[in-house]
Amino acid sequence: MTTTDVTADKYRLTTSGDELCLELSGEWSFKAGVPDTSPLFTELATTHGQKLSFDCSRLEHWDSGLMTFLINLVETCEDKSIAIDRDSLPTGVNKLFNLSSNMPERRAQHRDHPEDPVLARIGHIAIEAHRTWSDMLGFIGEIFIGLFNLLRGRARFRFSDLFLQLELAGPAALFIVTLISILVGMILAFVAAVQLRLFGAEIFIANLVGLGMAREMGAMMTAVIMAGRTGAAYAAQLGTMQVNEEIDALRTIAVSPIDFLVLPRLIALIITMPLLCIYADFMGIIGGAVVCATMLDISFFQYFQQIQGFVGLTHFFIGVIKAGVFGVLIATAGCFRGLHCGRSASAVGFAATSAVVTSIVLIIVADAIITVLCQVLGV
Repeated sequence: MTTTDVTADKYRLTTSGDELCLELSGEWSFKAGVPDTSPLFTELATTHGQKLSFDCSRLEHWDSGLMTFLINLVETCEDKSIAIDRDSLPTGVNKLFNLSSNMPERRAQHRDHPEDPVLARIGHIAIEAHRTWSDMLGFIGEIFIGLFNLLRGRARFRFSDLFLQLELAGPAALFIVTLISILVGMILAFVAAVQLRLFGAEIFIANLVGLGMAREMGAMMTAVIMAGRTGAAYAAQLGTMQVNEEIDALRTIAVSPIDFLVLPRLIALIITMPLLCIYADFMGIIGGAVVCATMLDISFFQYFQQIQGFVGLTHFFIGVIKAGVFGVLIATAGCFRGLHCGRSASAVGFAATSAVVTSIVLIIVADAIITVLCQVLGV
């Protein structure tokens, strides 16, 4: 004898002995609206040990709304030990249902790994540092060989690449160098004015700004700007070429990446850094002059005459030499990180970041060494 247990708009559950039959009809989609199935699940919650089959002869259009209903239905039936006859489902529904059932469980994204002991981590850092410096020394040796071949006219070197890099590292950087240099000069003037005004010695602000820009701040700020702008660009460009296997292609056709890629960038920075340093010096001095003229009643003529009498060309030469050294360090660090980049997008980003950090560290160390040498030599 067949009895009707649950009846709704688009489904009907009938019971015949130990057999359950779920008749589906109409359109089962989110657009048409999925019927309320809570009475059906309430009835199944009180049922145990029976078998459920489906009658889909009147089922029309369906989408993921039907699949969601079936997945919840199967979970409820498994909890109540109700066997399900999936063969009575439509072929498309049955395939999707089997596919969703066979998907492996998502494993936890975070795995607990025991941390290495402190000594082990120190050892890993030391090994990585040794490997990095060994690669760096080898890279520097290849650069010297490339420069020697260039002097002999045997390097694979294109002057069109050099002119392009000169434009990118020189005129294209004038705006940011101008802005930063003027602001640095103004800051130096403000800092000096706080103390020198106490003694009525405002005129000596010109001495501090001129000497500071000529010997230190002009070359230093230009180097920091170029490290973040040009050094990172070199690392990203060469790193992308490494990812795209363009570096390997150059080696395959017997073209040295050092000659073809590194030397134009290195020479461009060696040429442009001293010129940008001189430009930054004068922009910084002008920035200090603006502060003196607007706040301290010191005319431009007095300001520049004081600088001319105190800051000699030797101080500017020291700044220019520092700028040339900084240019070599920036180009070397950027190209080294780019050529030793991994083969993924994240590796390119890490190479650019590492190039900036390495350049700034080398700039600070080199500046300290040159300053100490100048002090010892009395320059």
